[in-house]
Amino acid sequence: MTLSMTLPQTGFRRYTSALSLTAWIAVIVTAVVVLVSVLAPSLAPYDPDYVDLDNVLAGPSAQHLLGTDALGRDLLSRLMFGGRTSLLGPTLVVLGSAVLGLLLGLAAGWSDGWLGKILGRVFDILFAFPALLVSMLAVALFGKGLVAPIIAMTIAYVPYVARLTQGLVASERARPYVQAYRVLGFRTPWVVLGRVLPNLIPTVGAQSALNFGYVLADLAALSFIGLGVQPPTSDWGAMIEESRGALLGGYILPAFWPALVVVIVVVAVNVIGEEISDRIGGKLS
Repeated sequence: MTLSMTLPQTGFRRYTSALSLTAWIAVIVTAVVVLVSVLAPSLAPYDPDYVDLDNVLAGPSAQHLLGTDALGRDLLSRLMFGGRTSLLGPTLVVLGSAVLGLLLGLAAGWSDGWLGKILGRVFDILFAFPALLVSMLAVALFGKGLVAPIIAMTIAYVPYVARLTQGLVASERARPYVQAYRVLGFRTPWVVLGRVLPNLIPTVGAQSALNFGYVLADLAALSFIGLGVQPPTSDWGAMIEESRGALLGGYILPAFWPALVVVIVVVAVNVIGEEISDRIGGKLS
């Protein structure tokens, strides 16, 4: 039997083929939200920061499909532009934590010596600090905005990916194809990065999809309490915070629409992550 016949199939294709109807709906919803956010300058009917005091807290109409907020700003336009900041933050956090987590997890999982033990203890320490708390501390040190929370949450989510990767690498090391490469004299970096890493990406991708929903909710909560994106920048969490006064007056739409979008996106991304996780579990069982 040749070496190539012993290698496992890699890549997302074997896990994403024939997705369920629910998963496809989630993919379509996520894609539409992302596309609308990216094309917001072309699609939005109004400038998101345009104040129209003659249309304060107006209900849905032909001119304002979703109504207006307490300053007369078009809610649909602000939702479209708000998606740019609301989705950018989680994307950067997920990408950063995935890359760092993969590298650290590979080092910890492949090493039997002191390096693996030290990294394992570091992961345990980082697990003790909730991402939202770390972000609040970062804001207290470096000021309000989006940069400090993104960096803080990236660090906070690294151990989730790293610990998962560490366990997967430990399992992969014992598989016949790795032993075959070692016997044939292939260098360790080539085996780890060229053959082991591709087998980890689907599982890490599923975890990262779940992390995206958590980060989106965390950043929206941070903006809601006034520590994240600052007005007048459009952001879903900030829109909810700006609508607290309207809520007290009985106007729920300015807070309802951004909250609904956050819930829809979080649920859609979680459905995608769960679907991929289930398929990976089915393939590995």
